Amino acid sequence: MVKNILIFIFLVIAVVVIMNFSDHNFKRAVQACIAGSQLDEKIKFENVEEATKFCEDKIKNKDK
Repeated sequence: MVKNILIFIFLVIAVVVIMNFSDHNFKRAVQACIAGSQLDEKIKFENVEEATKFCEDKIKNKDK
């Protein structure tokens, strides 16, 4: 009985951790894209929001 409760608690903790860190790699990829786009002379952005939107769209479309 106690073993089943512990397994359930660990599963709940695992799901919470996975949900909190699931898009960590995506955020890092967007940051890398923004940093890389600053080195490219062809791509110029007015503000950070515009650069973030551009990079998010590029990364999401690459996955498809």
